[in-house]
Amino acid sequence: MDSSSADADLRGDMTTSPDGGGRSSRSRSDDTAQPTGVRRVTIQDVAKEARVSVSAVSKVLRDAYGVSPEMRAKVGSAIEKLGYRPQAGARAMRGRSYTVGIMLTALSHPFQPEIAEGVTDELEPTPYQEILITGGSAPERQQRSIEALVDRQVDGLIVVAPEMSTSWLERLGTSLPTVVIARHGGASGHDTVVDDDRGGARLMVDHLVGLGHRRIAHTSHPTGSLERPFVLSHTARRDGYAEAMKRHRLEPDVIVTTYTEEGGYQAAVEALSRPVPPTAIFAGADIAALGVLRAAEERGLRVPEDLTVTGYDNVNASSIGRVSLTTVDQAGHLTGQMSARLLLERLNGRTQPIHYVVAPRLVTRGTSAAPAHGPAASVARSS
Repeated sequence: MDSSSADADLRGDMTTSPDGGGRSSRSRSDDTAQPTGVRRVTIQDVAKEARVSVSAVSKVLRDAYGVSPEMRAKVGSAIEKLGYRPQAGARAMRGRSYTVGIMLTALSHPFQPEIAEGVTDELEPTPYQEILITGGSAPERQQRSIEALVDRQVDGLIVVAPEMSTSWLERLGTSLPTVVIARHGGASGHDTVVDDDRGGARLMVDHLVGLGHRRIAHTSHPTGSLERPFVLSHTARRDGYAEAMKRHRLEPDVIVTTYTEEGGYQAAVEALSRPVPPTAIFAGADIAALGVLRAAEERGLRVPEDLTVTGYDNVNASSIGRVSLTTVDQAGHLTGQMSARLLLERLNGRTQPIHYVVAPRLVTRGTSAAPAHGPAASVARSS
């Protein structure tokens, strides 16, 4: 149903006194009546304030085609003055809720909130509002999280690094506009946005080899249950690292822990405890690189004089002077913006899937340099 009569039943979440002055009122979980003399702002109130028809207000709220800029400004001014907010449930009854669901795996991963910020900025000038949820790393929990968003009648979904089955994601995409981030392999039922993770890892290995490093360890993350060609970013980075090492006639050295600060620390402890430790550690994520830096500091290793440490993501913390991490920029904010842009195209009628690839960029800072002759190995043996 998508008619002005349905829109006329919408009710806002703000309250107003009889003289028209708006003030907020906290919602109550019980059914206690609102204080006497206070009522909700309605779409009719907005129409009256703007001196236009209810149908005109409805068109502005729906972002309908053909609405003049003057009409949008007039209605927008009335909405702002009265504090009108249509309820999502009522909006969904007429076809759209004007909400977009975003599933991240965890807020503790610093790169993923940057993606969410990009989505938010892209949606800002539109009628859509984002709803954020975390899904963890287990496929079952991710699926429940996505289903919770669907149950809230979101108009579309942006999901980051999903590990559930390909067939389930395809069914989801055919029933609801969906953009999937950080999952390689393409799709037919939804759009995808990925970084060229293989290319980015090759950039880093080429940089380190160019500095003179030959013993380059790489910290990675468990591959999970996905079957190729469908892999998440960390697996693609590992592939790119191994390919580049072999191209340079070097032996790949992959240590699998987790993409966390603790995971990077554990990987570095393992690598630096070897009789012949690496001269460079390429962490698969900046958050893991921070753990590598901690392990190096505990062992009295100077970075980059005794040990080169690099990461991947270029999160905000990487550019802090004390950290100054050499890394690969995969443009988290841009990734979020493009995901939102593709989703809006889907909501406006596009059906053909798009596979968008973000080009990585090497960012050299203070944690990478030519290898020293011996200090890393000698300090590691004495620790």
